[in-house]
Amino acid sequence: MKKLLQIAAIALTGALATAQTNVNLSMGAGYTDEVYYKLSTEETNTYTAASWDIAFLRISPMDISIRVNDGIGIQVFEAADSASDFDNIDVADEASWTPLFNDDTNWENGAFMQGSATYGWGEYNPVSHHVEGTIVFVLKYADGTYRKFINEDYFGGYTFKYATWNGTAWVGETTTMVANSSNPDNRYNYYSLQNNAEVVAEPAQNNWDFVFRKYNTYLDPPGENYIVTGTLHNPNVTVAQNDEPSGAGNPNGLFYSEEINTIGSDWKSFDGSGYSVNSDVAYYVKYDENTVYRVVFDSFEGSSTGNFSFNYEDVSGLLGLENISEGVTFGIYPNPSTSKIVNIVYDLKNSVSQNNSISVYNIQGQLVHTSKVDSNNGFYNKSLDLSALSSGMYLVRFSSGNQSITKKLILK
Repeated sequence: MKKLLQIAAIALTGALATAQTNVNLSMGAGYTDEVYYKLSTEETNTYTAASWDIAFLRISPMDISIRVNDGIGIQVFEAADSASDFDNIDVADEASWTPLFNDDTNWENGAFMQGSATYGWGEYNPVSHHVEGTIVFVLKYADGTYRKFINEDYFGGYTFKYATWNGTAWVGETTTMVANSSNPDNRYNYYSLQNNAEVVAEPAQNNWDFVFRKYNTYLDPPGENYIVTGTLHNPNVTVAQNDEPSGAGNPNGLFYSEEINTIGSDWKSFDGSGYSVNSDVAYYVKYDENTVYRVVFDSFEGSSTGNFSFNYEDVSGLLGLENISEGVTFGIYPNPSTSKIVNIVYDLKNSVSQNNSISVYNIQGQLVHTSKVDSNNGFYNKSLDLSALSSGMYLVRFSSGNQSITKKLILK
């Protein structure tokens, strides 16, 4: 019986959503900033996009990932598959290097994890329990600068070595470590090879839902990797995309994806002179089984300003059954109803009230239907035939003793 309740809850709708929140943000002219946003707290965090070159995953001793800052145009190549070749890298051999890219569907699968070693950049040593670097990479910057890089060791942090090509030789060879213990509330630690320094370039992992930034993706056409401006979400949330030209939606029954580019870059398009935003598409951002937000984009001004806007609302009340009072839950499905036959599902877990009823009102507030419901403890599914009513919006009130809750019902 409880299983039936759970199945029914998936299809339920009707609770009114909260008021919309309108948000205006900016990545700056030329997209100079990365902007993080948290829906539940309306928190914004902004970081200079070019402040870092490499990001190191630090969430546990067993999780390893290294990402490149592709948004500022850094390209990563595997230049050699042996650590002993670090001193022999020649930029004249660039045509033979293998290009590598961050995965834009998964944070952990960074460009350096795409190398030819077992762990992308290195191999596990069963004696020391370290991962030891075997792959030599070259980073090529948008301004033509080359830096060779090898992550020599992973054990509680990342020990790496790098040097910069000055046109005739490799100079400024530096070896350093970024420890996992740095910034313990963040998913990644960041490092600037240009400034030889650790930097903080993201908020605590529980303080953001998505980030607006430039990143690399594969576009077909043109059939190649390309830098786009868009939105990647926190792995702590899942996201569903839904076409809603009527402007109304339902978070139930959607596919919520873990792929971090579910929102991505295609919520706007360039028409040759400016950008247009597809406001018929809604994105549902789910924290857990009880919390979900509906997000719709309003505007995007492009690189001239980096300004954009969206609105969102908490639609958690549309998820499944709602509590009327302690021990009593209630919901309606299907909603909208094309047959005008609807099911009222309710669970009187601890109810002692002998006065439980369902009342249906039209939008003028007139009572158009009433039914008594069973008052015994347990789960019930009561069918209401409302075919005598005209199509339109109604309010359904479920009352248990002196407690009641009202849900919106659409009859088509």
